[in-house]
Amino acid sequence: MTFHRNPSCLALFATALSLPLVACDSMETRTADVTATAYTLSEAETKKGNVGLAAWGDQLEPGMKAIAVSRDLIPQGLGHETVVRIEGLDGEYVVRDKMNRRWTDKIDILMADRAAAREWGKQTVTISWQVPETE
Repeated sequence: MTFHRNPSCLALFATALSLPLVACDSMETRTADVTATAYTLSEAETKKGNVGLAAWGDQLEPGMKAIAVSRDLIPQGLGHETVVRIEGLDGEYVVRDKMNRRWTDKIDILMADRAAAREWGKQTVTISWQVPETE
């Protein structure tokens, strides 16, 4: 996993996170190459009896730009409600779910339907997100 500091784009992320622009000086851009798969809100792919209920308690809805992350990525700053950009996809996604402990270096992207999820398949992508800098 590689991490890069990129102060030139910090204002964009601070605005997206509703942070004051002064906080930009204390943010760090991180990137990682991860395996990206896709999932839907079908009961077979989510918690039985609680379709759309994510591990952090969020209720996922069709059309949300949400992802689940493997638990090894959480200590790297990809915790609940982290805003993430995914190479090859438009817009920003939000971490709303976490995956089974067996997965590492992986994200799962919420898709509208099975056809879209199957079309996405399994890809290696670069993701980026912001974390506060440590001193």
